[in-house]
Amino acid sequence: MLVCAVLMVLSLSVPIALRAQSAADIMRAQRNGTYNDQAGYGANPYDDEEEGEEGMMPQDSTKKQRMRKPLESYYFNDSIRALPNFEWYVNRNFNRLDIHPIDTLLNDWRIDYPFYRKGVGDMAIGSLGQASQPLDYNDRQRQENFSFSQPYYIYNYTLENVPFYNVKKPFILMSYRESGQKRYREENFGITVAQNISPSSGFNVNYNARGTKGKYEWSRTKNHNTSVAFSHTGKRYSVFAAYLNNHIEQRENGGVVGLWAVRDTTFEMPSGVPMKLASAEAQNIYRNNAVFVKQVMAIPLQRVTDYDFSLADLSTVYIGHTFEYNTWSKTYTDKYATYTNDRGDRNENGEYIPTQGVYYDHWYIDPLKTRDSLCERVISNRVYVQAQPWRRDSALGTLDGGVGVDVHTYSQFAIGDYLSGRYVRDRRTSWFVYGSIDGRIKKYVEWNADFKLYPSGYRGGDISIGGDIAFKAYVKGHMLRLSGRFRQESRSADYWHEHLFTNHFVWNNSFDKENETRFEAALTVPDYGIEVGVKQGVYNNKIFYNDKSVVTQHNGAVSLTSIYARKDFTIKGLHLNHRVLVQFSSDQTVAPVPLVGAYISYYYEFWVKRDVLRLQAGIDGRFNTAYYAPGYNPALSVFYNQREWSTGNYPYLDAFITAKWKRMRIFLKYQHFNKGLFGNNEYFSVAGYPLNPGMFKMGISWGFYD
Repeated sequence: MLVCAVLMVLSLSVPIALRAQSAADIMRAQRNGTYNDQAGYGANPYDDEEEGEEGMMPQDSTKKQRMRKPLESYYFNDSIRALPNFEWYVNRNFNRLDIHPIDTLLNDWRIDYPFYRKGVGDMAIGSLGQASQPLDYNDRQRQENFSFSQPYYIYNYTLENVPFYNVKKPFILMSYRESGQKRYREENFGITVAQNISPSSGFNVNYNARGTKGKYEWSRTKNHNTSVAFSHTGKRYSVFAAYLNNHIEQRENGGVVGLWAVRDTTFEMPSGVPMKLASAEAQNIYRNNAVFVKQVMAIPLQRVTDYDFSLADLSTVYIGHTFEYNTWSKTYTDKYATYTNDRGDRNENGEYIPTQGVYYDHWYIDPLKTRDSLCERVISNRVYVQAQPWRRDSALGTLDGGVGVDVHTYSQFAIGDYLSGRYVRDRRTSWFVYGSIDGRIKKYVEWNADFKLYPSGYRGGDISIGGDIAFKAYVKGHMLRLSGRFRQESRSADYWHEHLFTNHFVWNNSFDKENETRFEAALTVPDYGIEVGVKQGVYNNKIFYNDKSVVTQHNGAVSLTSIYARKDFTIKGLHLNHRVLVQFSSDQTVAPVPLVGAYISYYYEFWVKRDVLRLQAGIDGRFNTAYYAPGYNPALSVFYNQREWSTGNYPYLDAFITAKWKRMRIFLKYQHFNKGLFGNNEYFSVAGYPLNPGMFKMGISWGFYD
């Protein structure tokens, strides 16, 4: 009996000893929500167990089962891991990700022009795929590379907005929207394909083709944007790689010869409206190719066990490297041609007298035709270190520091080399140091601060420093968020602002550094659709394009204040959404803004069949007060501060019906249904460039998850 008892104790104690864990490890795993008596990695959504007659297939006890690990990464918390799919964007400088759910909802899907989705939207020169600029002046951030592509910022894939995905099942999302007659058709096609090779590794392809044949003369546009991305977000090693291609072709018409051509409805068809660039050869072509690779290695400073689901709760040091190759080119062509303005002047009897004009004042190289080619290339390397002293979400979460070097190459023709076809290349090197610090106190406070400094060389002395903080409170389960932000920058003039040689514009400037100070504060209550924000910007030595489209610098300070408010009312199925922007500029010749810009959306939403078909029907509207809106110069692809035409005070309204049937979204819309019904008929948001007249649109989007 004694021998039997000893054997029984040994048979129980051996497996118990083999499975024993330290108390600290178990407490850590329980705190993370990853501890499980049956599986060392907690619930694994990727394990597909085959069912037998009793619910489980019998397993071979002599063969060790290979366990497939779930997503292990300090980037994602438990709530993110629980999502069936999500997307993120990579921070170029720091070891952080910006995570978002994939948008498959009805919400703003009917807004097919992407430049209308944020705030009160952009001012645009026309329709889909064409140049635009935010109406909110403080949102007009200067593009770091090749400023001539800035007007297409909303369409182009960049190193900051290339999407990465994690999906538990193969994911495909396709959409197609079109409008107008075949002769004037506007088309918008997009597809996203995402596939995970493992829970931590995946790839995706995004492609968008947008364009229009144009309601107005010489306004055809083709815009193709592609991104191919791969990511691995492992427990200790992560890598993000992407290839980007942007190709834009835009015919240029220079805008109408006079406001009367649209305002007085003299022409029955938009295609008959006379434009300033009468040449069919006026065209801009942009090409962009970029490669981006970012790698991060984690070095934990504490013992890591199998029960540590990620390194987010351990003291860790991360070492990373980022490589970028980015090249842009722009080719502008046109030929000498005059335009006729039938109402260019009046005689002593008050009768209109036709006048003739030429769009460009100067033809420096060739008096008959233009072919300007500009190119910019940058090769960038960054090495950085991130220290995580305690938990990643603690009061002092991470400290970052890095050093980088950019090699810029600018190419254009010089006077002596234009005929030979040789480029003049100007290579400049800049190196910089940067850092940041951030943290959070439970769910109530989030804060961070950062800086970037160019010690010497090209852009030597440039500095950017700033930070933001957010306080959260919860009243009866509803979150209130009060946030503040500060940014101080001193930056050198863009290369193309100082050096340019083309057929129509030539300059060689030496500008002082621009200085910019911005303060922002905002209060949001998401559950009640409330947002109120104030922005204050002070700009010293502001560089801008004047009324002759010539780059110049303002000697002095310009103050710009903007107040933004959003309130969404919901009364059962009735939605009344409002966004209003009020702006004050101390100098309208340097920073022109409308006093008021507004967006409204009134619609009724209801279930046609519960959990199967949901429907929205309503009206969207946009409006801004009259002011000297910027003009657009085709040869430079820039917005300039014209002082000839005042535009605004016109409501632009769309009527729509949208529906979601299971995984499919559908919309029908009549854009600008109020044309000719009311308003002053001056439907311009950029001086001289009319928005589209009435147009019927339809679209469909379908998601596949298997």
